[in-house]
Amino acid sequence: MSSNHDKSDECIVSPPQKQDPGANGDAVKTKGEDSEQLKSRGTWTGKLDFVLALIGFSVGLGNVWRFPYLCYKNGGGAFLIPYFICLFIGGIPLLILEIGLGQYTNQGGITAWNISPIFKGIGLASVVILLFLNTYYIIIMAWSFYYMFMSFTSVLPWSHCDNVWNTPCCFVPEAVNQTSDVTTQLMTTADGGMLQNVTECANETLRTTATVEFWERKVLQIHLSDGVHDLGGMNWQLMLCLILSWLLIYLCICKGVKSSGKVVYFTATFPYVLLTILMIRAVTLPDAINGIYFYLNPNISRLADSQVWMDAATQIFFSYSIGLGTMAALGSYNKFNVNFVRDAVIFACTNSGTSLYSGFVIFSVLGFMAGRQGVEVADVATSGPGLVFIAYPEGISQMPIAPLWAFLFFFMLIILGIDSQFVGVEGFVTAFIDLFPNYLLKGSRREYFAFFTCLGFCIAGLPMVTYGGMYVFQLFDNYSASGAALLFVSFFESVAIGWVYGADRFIGNFKTMHDFRALFCCGQYLRLTWMITTPCFAMAIFIFSLVEYKPLKYNDVYVYPWWGYMIGWMMSLSSMICPPTYFCYQLIFNSKGSLKERWTMLTTPRLTHLRSNDEVVEEVPDLEMIKVDAHGENGTSFPPSYDEVTENNGNANMQDVNLNV
Repeated sequence: MSSNHDKSDECIVSPPQKQDPGANGDAVKTKGEDSEQLKSRGTWTGKLDFVLALIGFSVGLGNVWRFPYLCYKNGGGAFLIPYFICLFIGGIPLLILEIGLGQYTNQGGITAWNISPIFKGIGLASVVILLFLNTYYIIIMAWSFYYMFMSFTSVLPWSHCDNVWNTPCCFVPEAVNQTSDVTTQLMTTADGGMLQNVTECANETLRTTATVEFWERKVLQIHLSDGVHDLGGMNWQLMLCLILSWLLIYLCICKGVKSSGKVVYFTATFPYVLLTILMIRAVTLPDAINGIYFYLNPNISRLADSQVWMDAATQIFFSYSIGLGTMAALGSYNKFNVNFVRDAVIFACTNSGTSLYSGFVIFSVLGFMAGRQGVEVADVATSGPGLVFIAYPEGISQMPIAPLWAFLFFFMLIILGIDSQFVGVEGFVTAFIDLFPNYLLKGSRREYFAFFTCLGFCIAGLPMVTYGGMYVFQLFDNYSASGAALLFVSFFESVAIGWVYGADRFIGNFKTMHDFRALFCCGQYLRLTWMITTPCFAMAIFIFSLVEYKPLKYNDVYVYPWWGYMIGWMMSLSSMICPPTYFCYQLIFNSKGSLKERWTMLTTPRLTHLRSNDEVVEEVPDLEMIKVDAHGENGTSFPPSYDEVTENNGNANMQDVNLNV
């Protein structure tokens, strides 16, 4: 592979070849058609649209239900050390890489990699991951809608055991007499709500809280399924919530960034209002300080545990949406000269700050719960769906005016889910629009394509709203968009830009978009991370995650059949196989000439990043400036002829000659 020094000093250009316009997502050739295409594709209209879209997509449920638990589990405040180290050597460099790639190429997740065509498999892998992520992530929205609708009552249904779905072993934790013997404990049961001795449920393994029974027997109805092999019937209430969720998503994306750019002003900011309201209420609860202490109490000895570092790394990649192609898609709607590095730093501070902030809200309530029940905070702390749909609702049910706080909490989850979901779908749609612009950008075809995309995802998600849908959801959540897949894709991203395309060359591209030299230290930092620390870091964590792999269990009880694990690994491999397979196919079967000639052809950029009606000046440090007219006016031609490029290549360093081949 060529070093970045070589790439910055030369540019080998393949002769332009005739091809069916738009067949592979390239820009159309005539001025009128090109202007029409770019106008139809759209750009962010407001200065804050892009930043808010970044925040809306990446700041989501993972910040609320995963980070606080990982912080507590892995040494409290000490966990922030590996977290921020992983952020600076992996998260921020790849975030800037993906956004810059999209903005420079003006293309989405797949066609942006025409900048180094042999690595186009990275874009394909990202789309595969998005395909799975968009299918299952919205199920959380459906659950949240269900809880929110059930909050429209004077008494929360999960706060007592007087419901038809409750069992004789149901109890409300605050009603337990902590000093009595377990065999004679008094508990609220489903038999009329009376306090009575329930000797048949004295065994603690048989007792279930009212909140757990509401979640499992009312919302999921998982007791009607025996496992992933027996999904049972359709949970029609959840199905309606799923359809409602997809309807909202379609309304957000139907007009592209013109509609979604306005939606994010609400969806990206209003959750902070709700989070602050919940924060004020939570920290004023009795025993809230105990929960905060458990959350932040530093345990430096935990830093010697390799699992802590793996948790920190995977959390960074999850919360920053690295490897999904959506950052490139969002960046592609930027104007050419936007200071995206500044926006990326703002987003990084907001994302990590939100994770820390939400931890105070969550653990204040958990401390309150532990105090009411007379147990340790560790006994009520959990992660994932168990935190936001069991532990937190149980804590809310013990507050005054519980229905109000329940409504606000689940409404916040819905808003967090909406912008995360619609930006994910927008990234998926953008990838295909850039592949087939001449077809999908005509008339109302974009709206139709977005509609059928949402419809297809909705149908694909129906198995997850059956009685056994939770078993399917867990498979998707743990395998399809797993940390292993994201780390693997991120490794190829850093290698492709850092070593093949060239880190210096890519930083030079940044300078053509904005006065990047003002951030004098960033160039050296990005060069070091893209070439060395980020690929080594991503591959090391990837290998460690495979070594430490543990088979998935539901509730640590249900063991999936062998074919369930096989399906899970097939979902993981379906994305991870794309970069190396596409690489080998292009190099061996889809190119001609010697190995060196094939490599040269497959690493030469094949894209047009010039914007409609803009004159772009490629500014090359210490060399003459090469002025290129985007439409080939005044007697020039674009793309340049092969002879012109060859002649220029001997006289000046053309940092980038973008070909439409």
